[in-house]
Amino acid sequence: MANTFGTDILIQAPDPAKAASFYVDHLGFETTGEDPEMISLHGAHINLFIERGPALGPVLEVTVDSVEAARLRLIKNGCVVIKDEPDFPRCYVKDPYGLIYNLTS
Repeated sequence: MANTFGTDILIQAPDPAKAASFYVDHLGFETTGEDPEMISLHGAHINLFIERGPALGPVLEVTVDSVEAARLRLIKNGCVVIKDEPDFPRCYVKDPYGLIYNLTS
């Protein structure tokens, strides 16, 4: 069961533009995409996406062989699905230790 962490991190904020300006002004990110619901910021080693909404905490990206198999295995082992949007596609899972990640394949 091999997996990899992606270079993308997602956070949520009521005002994505205000949050983005913090990361641009203080951490050197560059705005690379913008729409009313999400702003994309790219840095030298990670990409940060800021989605409009209430804060869940940072969402890391984990690439697995099969999203469905990983989802089922993780639920059986104490994880909770926070957001499941197969058409997007994304599946946010919170593990028993508080880490939230988006499963991708």
